[in-house]
Amino acid sequence: MASNSFCKTLLPLSLLITTAALAQNNGYLTIGEPAKIAGKRGAAVQTKIPVSIREGYHVNSNTPSEEYLIPLKLTWTSTGALEGGAVVYPKPALEKFDFSDGKPISVFMGNFDLVASFKVAANAPAGPGIAAGKLRYQACSNKACYPPKTIDVSVPYQVQ
Repeated sequence: MASNSFCKTLLPLSLLITTAALAQNNGYLTIGEPAKIAGKRGAAVQTKIPVSIREGYHVNSNTPSEEYLIPLKLTWTSTGALEGGAVVYPKPALEKFDFSDGKPISVFMGNFDLVASFKVAANAPAGPGIAAGKLRYQACSNKACYPPKTIDVSVPYQVQ
């Protein structure tokens, strides 16, 4: 009898833990696969990084309207044989939300591309590599903003 009671308690608990783990992985922003960069030493190269915001949500732009809002920001942690890593963001939309007291907020919604520019180092070894970065964002609904998240970005490249 004791083991049956234990199983009745354990099963709902394990389902709750599994559901909580899945909810943590349920982000508001996803990144598609960037096109592979290929270039010769000294060449300027760039790639588009596709970004998708879940419907009903937005992220603050890279130039938020209020100081307390966390901007969308792509930074490079390791570029290997590539130099630079300047990022061009799309033009943000100005939207009013319930939490913004009628003030327009600078946001990105839907699908858009970030354009990352690099220069292949003059002494770069020929061959493949990965430029690694982090994309930090703060997602919001019409009612509230959520804690900021940081996700990994990987851009494959080939030095010719």
